Amino acid sequence: MTVEEAGRKGGEATSANHDKEFYEEIGRKGGEARANQQDNSDNNKSNSSNGKMSKEEAGRKGGEAKAGQRDNDK
Repeated sequence: MTVEEAGRKGGEATSANHDKEFYEEIGRKGGEARANQQDNSDNNKSNSSNGKMSKEEAGRKGGEAKAGQRDNDK
């Protein structure tokens, strides 16, 4: 089994066992952790909006998309 196949199987198993809120939560936690890393490395530089999606928003959208895929598979 390749790494790609193993990752796919793991992702499918996780998807089968968890709902939209799970993906939103891990996305939110990851976004917060990443924001804290950036804040620490910026040494108090101002964070201007650069038109990019926040990590939290990306996690929320990913959770919604995954939930929609799972709903369509039923």
